[in-house]
Amino acid sequence: MIELDFLHHLDKLSLIINKRITSDYAGENKSEYTGRGLVFKDYVIYAPGDDFRGVDWKVYARSEKLFSKRYEEERNLTVHIIVDFSGSMGFGSGRVKKSDYASMAALGFIYMAMKNNERFVLSTFSDKLESFKPKRGRKQLAIMMDYLNAKTPQGLSKFEESLVKYKNLVTTKSFVVIISDFLYDTEEIKRILHRYRKHEIRLVQVLDPMETKLDLDGDYKFKDSETKDVMRTFVSPYLRRTYLQKLDEHKAKISQACDEVGARFYSFSTDYPIFDAFYQILQSKYIRTVG
Repeated sequence: MIELDFLHHLDKLSLIINKRITSDYAGENKSEYTGRGLVFKDYVIYAPGDDFRGVDWKVYARSEKLFSKRYEEERNLTVHIIVDFSGSMGFGSGRVKKSDYASMAALGFIYMAMKNNERFVLSTFSDKLESFKPKRGRKQLAIMMDYLNAKTPQGLSKFEESLVKYKNLVTTKSFVVIISDFLYDTEEIKRILHRYRKHEIRLVQVLDPMETKLDLDGDYKFKDSETKDVMRTFVSPYLRRTYLQKLDEHKAKISQACDEVGARFYSFSTDYPIFDAFYQILQSKYIRTVG
């Protein structure tokens, strides 16, 4: 069940992003990025790979040297929120499923983008990628909530394939949030992070308390939410310790991959208050794992 009571508390918080693309809360961001804008900035010596259209031929006629014009671009920050809706996100041992918690986190980012008058894109993926075009306006929050409430987590996850495809939609430096359980090969996660390394990246991991604690004892049948495969095993104290160690190692590898590209990684259990999760995400200057 998706709850929105926490949203009004977010008024006290702001998206923490790189100063070069920070909003002035009026929706008009003047970036230090240089490209094909309207305001001339300066010249730079042409180098192979630069846009040849930027060459100033009048300067070349006088100096016989290739110089490219650089411009300042006016741009609005786009917040991209990408949510995993594969079968594994439908798991929930308690009142809140992982997909519900992920949806609340997504709506929180949408709310903050609206508060800052920024464009946002909400996308979901499982065995296919679905995206909404960037828009502004409070009515969009209700549309997104209805969409997420009606959506059922299902299918095999095509994490890397979906995120590679989505990269084509991110045409300017952006704030990119990926919400998932991230129970994927860490090499896949690392490759995606390097593809998005020029953007501000936040990875938000959502896990069920059963996944973070494995508070079980005895003979159980485990069913894979995506492949539907069933495995019977005996959960002993030794198996629990081994599992929790492997989970910690997996999180550590994701954190390390994020460190390499300047991204931030957060991990939350669905029994951790969603507002407190946002407080950690938006206020913390460092990567941390909570819950």
